[in-house]
Amino acid sequence: MKIVICGAGLVGEQIARRLSDEGQTVTVIDQDPALVRRVTDKLDVGGIVGHASHPDIQERAGADDADMLIAVTQLDEVNMVACQVAHTEFNVPQKIARIRAQSYLQTRWSDLFRRDHMPIDVIISPEAEIARVAMDRLTSPAASDMAEFLDGEVIVAAINLGEDCAVVNTPLRQLTELFSTLDAFVLGFRRDDVIQAASSSDHLECGDQIYVLSTKKDIARAMSIFGGDRPPAHSIVIIGGGTVGMTLAQMLEDGPRDTRVRIIERDRARAEFVADRLNDTVVLHGDGLEPELLEEAGVASADAAIALTEDDKVNLLATALCKKAGAAQTIALTNNPVFSNMSGSLGVDTVINPRAATASTILRHIRRGRVRSVHSIGEGEAEIIEVQVLSTSNIAGKRLREAKFPKGASVGAVLSDGKVILPKGDTIIKEDCRVVIFAESSVVKQIEQMFRVSIDFF
Repeated sequence: MKIVICGAGLVGEQIARRLSDEGQTVTVIDQDPALVRRVTDKLDVGGIVGHASHPDIQERAGADDADMLIAVTQLDEVNMVACQVAHTEFNVPQKIARIRAQSYLQTRWSDLFRRDHMPIDVIISPEAEIARVAMDRLTSPAASDMAEFLDGEVIVAAINLGEDCAVVNTPLRQLTELFSTLDAFVLGFRRDDVIQAASSSDHLECGDQIYVLSTKKDIARAMSIFGGDRPPAHSIVIIGGGTVGMTLAQMLEDGPRDTRVRIIERDRARAEFVADRLNDTVVLHGDGLEPELLEEAGVASADAAIALTEDDKVNLLATALCKKAGAAQTIALTNNPVFSNMSGSLGVDTVINPRAATASTILRHIRRGRVRSVHSIGEGEAEIIEVQVLSTSNIAGKRLREAKFPKGASVGAVLSDGKVILPKGDTIIKEDCRVVIFAESSVVKQIEQMFRVSIDFF
């Protein structure tokens, strides 16, 4: 598959890395020579310096025979025009654009992106994605990451194990005996900053971050067993009234009526703008790093404090102050993996990585055909993949134990004949069933080959 990526920033680089690792032919366009050089020095990709929306630059990047163009520059308008040029001049079959301004995404302007107007096949809104992820964290405080599979019938949650977790030091093979009626399965875990797929001989340790798959009906019980009883947040302080903060507040206003939301915004004009567009949210003007203002916002008694400004350092420091003041749960938005690694020592419970959220969404649309869904973990260290079994696959009709999945992969759930099954060794992988697999990055390609994805979906 030949793919042109417009934009060599953090998101563009992460997508280029993932696609390059999979053996795709990738060319990156950016007008900053330093960014292009950084990406081409690190990765096995081509690079073109220039404006991504210019036809001659796209031609040099190989758009005339490209299968897909992904526009993730910093400017919405450049992304939109790049897709238009790719369609009109080069007939690129699939065009994906990152669009951040919410005014473009309002329902009443939906015709704007029709194929005969501004032909964009998939629109990605990072702000909406981040707000959705933040909403998940607030409604399920025990989880630091969540994703749905098999049409929402299966949920995978990342849970940090504390000292009070009852199953610490218990071999995974014994969990089935201890909780015989629980439809849940530990897919993988992060320990000492290394992610690995779980096996029945592994045991869980305090401080591990585990990835638990559960059926929808049992997710609350699974979260209680592994993460403790932590009810959804009802008293919430949001630091940062930008697009993400305002979008999250709007989601919360549409939720349970007993939810109380307060926003702290440093810019007076922006604070007034946000206050005019929200109904039940209190908007405070001031610096989220000022202890007096945090006290006024009621951080000490808040169920959750979440920092969503555009400054990673402010987000981490603000949430650290909130934790010290007494906030039960703290969440920080951060792009920098170095800061993410420091978050725990600062008292930050959860970090949201916007790059991972955006990249996961884009990858779901790139992985066409038999791959139904992809959720990226961390900095691309692992993936959770939902794939449909082809009749041509050599594992179709085999029992799970005969399929010979590689070390570094674990199968968590199977949808067969309309029923969700947490598989055992004798579970038969039937044609057209759908399978959820946790895979370390080093074995993703092997998994795709097992399901003959490389033949059918590109």
